[in-house]
Amino acid sequence: MEHLDAQEREQHWDKIQEALFNKQIGDFRAEFLELHPYDQAKIFEEQSEEVRMLIYSYLSPEEMADVMENIDYEDVEEFFTEMDPRYASSVLAEMSTDDSVDILNELDKDKVASFLTIMDKEAAQEIKELLHYEEKTAGSLMTNEYVVIHAGQTVKEAMRHLRKEAPEAETIYYTYVVDDQKRLVGVISLRDLIIAEGDWLVSDVMSDRVVSVSVGQDQEEVAHMMRDYDFLALPVVDFQNHLLGIITVDDVMDVMEEEANDDYSKLAGVSDTERSDQSALSAASKRLPWLIILLFLGMFTASLIGRFEDALNKVAILAIFIPLIAGMAGNTGTQSLAVAVRGIATGEIEKLGKSKIVVREAITGLITGTSCGIVVTGIVYVWQGDFFLGLLVGISIMTTLIIATIAGSMIPLLMHRFKIDPAVASGPFITTINDIISILVYFGLATMFMDLLLNK
Repeated sequence: MEHLDAQEREQHWDKIQEALFNKQIGDFRAEFLELHPYDQAKIFEEQSEEVRMLIYSYLSPEEMADVMENIDYEDVEEFFTEMDPRYASSVLAEMSTDDSVDILNELDKDKVASFLTIMDKEAAQEIKELLHYEEKTAGSLMTNEYVVIHAGQTVKEAMRHLRKEAPEAETIYYTYVVDDQKRLVGVISLRDLIIAEGDWLVSDVMSDRVVSVSVGQDQEEVAHMMRDYDFLALPVVDFQNHLLGIITVDDVMDVMEEEANDDYSKLAGVSDTERSDQSALSAASKRLPWLIILLFLGMFTASLIGRFEDALNKVAILAIFIPLIAGMAGNTGTQSLAVAVRGIATGEIEKLGKSKIVVREAITGLITGTSCGIVVTGIVYVWQGDFFLGLLVGISIMTTLIIATIAGSMIPLLMHRFKIDPAVASGPFITTINDIISILVYFGLATMFMDLLLNK
């Protein structure tokens, strides 16, 4: 199966849709199941609830599990809520245990209890064993779908056991060796098992230098370990070295992307939960706390410069607020930049549309700019006792925040359009542009209000 781009998926969807709505179940299944599960998931995500309900009726829980494993688990709550509960529980049971746990952690407790009650008892028990581990730890990432062999077995016995258990295991490239107390004592590769003589003991073939992680270890540390050692899987143990599960490389790749987004978002002062398809009001509510905090820090800087106020004439007081206005423009531009760059990296921009992103950012800028403008106008008026000075600074803040937010979203999109890495080039460019804009806006308005400032 080759990877399909958005246009190729759309072409396949035309054939699939025709079979779907004509109730040609065989044709639909032939076309849909021919695609890679990733492409199935991308097509599925774009459909209306009416279409999704038809897809549920045409696919088995096992086939739908393949689709769901290729959708971000933060997005699947809607899908599992609209499914028939018995169908949904069967889908969860067919998925890899670690993926099922990730999804259930996104649902409310009543839904989780309902699904686990309906589910096959064996599958439910496996999921329950992982659900109680704290999020973002090795325990929450691991799966219990793995194969273990015993140190005292012969290679022939181990291979027989491996063939029996392999269909249910997530990976068999590494096989972990335990003793009678289920303590991890070694690891052996599939290659070494194949080339070993059948009557040799596993303990003679295995490597006893096993790299493992503690069940409570932070997921970022786990990701770094797997990257550093180039492992495809890592065993997870408790404090007595009992083998509890394994973490596979596909889960670690998700962690590394999540942590990278989180680190970049924190650097820019944007919530790591903010997405490109959220409403402007929701985006503004997440950014405003950071902007208000940075606003007060900027006011503190301005107050320090204000100590020299007696040595300046009345017009020169305008210089006090230059760092504030320029800094606020840079802050909001960087926030908008972070969302745009992350949207480009994750493909959300292409899905939602560039024009919608820019419009949303413009509205977000209007909301945050107006809020900060009102706050700073009041502060300057109380601090300086000068309404017109406060109004000038407030309007300047509002205008520069709106422009900076739009620029923060447009510049990385333009750079991406011309094949320039926006994550590398946008930051310095945004800072320079916003500095110029803030100075032009501020002193342009100051010129307009000059008579009022001099004759109050």
